[in-house]
Amino acid sequence: MRVALFVTCLADTLYPSVGRATVTLLERLGVEVAFPREQTCCGQLHLNAGYPDVAASLAQRYVETFAGHELVVTPSGSCAAHVRARVGEHASDPEGVAERTLELSELLVDRLGAADVGSGYAGTLTYHPTCHSLRGLRVGDRPESLLRAVAGVELRPLGDATECCGFGGTFAVRNAATSTAMLADKLRHVEATGAGAVCACDASCLLHLRGGLERRGSPLRAVHLAEVLAA
Repeated sequence: MRVALFVTCLADTLYPSVGRATVTLLERLGVEVAFPREQTCCGQLHLNAGYPDVAASLAQRYVETFAGHELVVTPSGSCAAHVRARVGEHASDPEGVAERTLELSELLVDRLGAADVGSGYAGTLTYHPTCHSLRGLRVGDRPESLLRAVAGVELRPLGDATECCGFGGTFAVRNAATSTAMLADKLRHVEATGAGAVCACDASCLLHLRGGLERRGSPLRAVHLAEVLAA
């Protein structure tokens, strides 16, 4: 199988280890990964911030950049949800590029039928289902099933798991006080698990969680699903 990687602007600039881990994991599973260098932002940020014209331009660029690829994979539930739900509204997409864009766990479980991916990760984890992956993509238990299959992982349940961590992109900037309060609630539940790390499918939410953990002086780490599975 050959897939194109949409690494996302946030992972590219702030969390590059996620992109590297995604490639490592897929190549280990025999997937040929293409990386179109013309890719930029999918336009989610701009649409949320009230710039639909810029978002439409980026949506069209996304379609044109990934046209001709059978599948596109991204290690971001947020961006995958935006692409599938909104890119088709703002761009001409005769090849259905938006519909062929999959979040990483969707590709692994639905297209590759993967269970044990050969991960060598060892430790205790709790899983935070990010809002877009949970409600937008409805990935269900795909990420958790992959984590449970890792022999060295002890997956601990997270209290109020489906509650938002408070990031929400521009929400965290425009509503900082509310965002901070939501983050504090989430981190209390994360710490209550006694796990060594919190795992999620979105680098954006993980950056938010990691910042909060560091400010609290917590030893917990925030790790992406791709990083765990690629270990």
